[in-house]
Amino acid sequence: MATANLSEYDKNTIPNAKDFRFGIVVSEWNDTITNGLFKGAYDTLIEHGALPENIVHWQVPGSYELIYGSKKMQEQMVNAVIAIGSVIQGETKHFDFVCEAVSQGIKDLNVMRETPVIFCVLTDNNMQQAIDRSGGKHGNKGVEAAVAAIKMAELRRKA
Repeated sequence: MATANLSEYDKNTIPNAKDFRFGIVVSEWNDTITNGLFKGAYDTLIEHGALPENIVHWQVPGSYELIYGSKKMQEQMVNAVIAIGSVIQGETKHFDFVCEAVSQGIKDLNVMRETPVIFCVLTDNNMQQAIDRSGGKHGNKGVEAAVAAIKMAELRRKA
């Protein structure tokens, strides 16, 4: 569990994003959390020069569906995709299955395809942890994901 503010970084080290197109796929499940993560990611992309018309935003029902949504988003001529979700531990093994499938699915998209997919899926023990990481006392993981997306889009352009 992160104890640092996830939103703190050296803004001078981030490439200008004005020439990039980004896809953001957001889970509707735990939407209070995922909407906060989306806002952090979107605002950070804009802050670093991304044009609003170059940010494609799709909703999917849950975190499990982020894999398919991200795969289809990769086909939309974007430079990077951010997959945003929130899975909170419950009383059953469902949490474990969803977390494992989503992390492996997004990893597979990164290995098998050319467009990077950034993993911005919170996997928390309780709602308070998710709140703290989606704009609360630990910052916003969406900000970190946007920074990673910009850096990976730049890497892809240079490679």
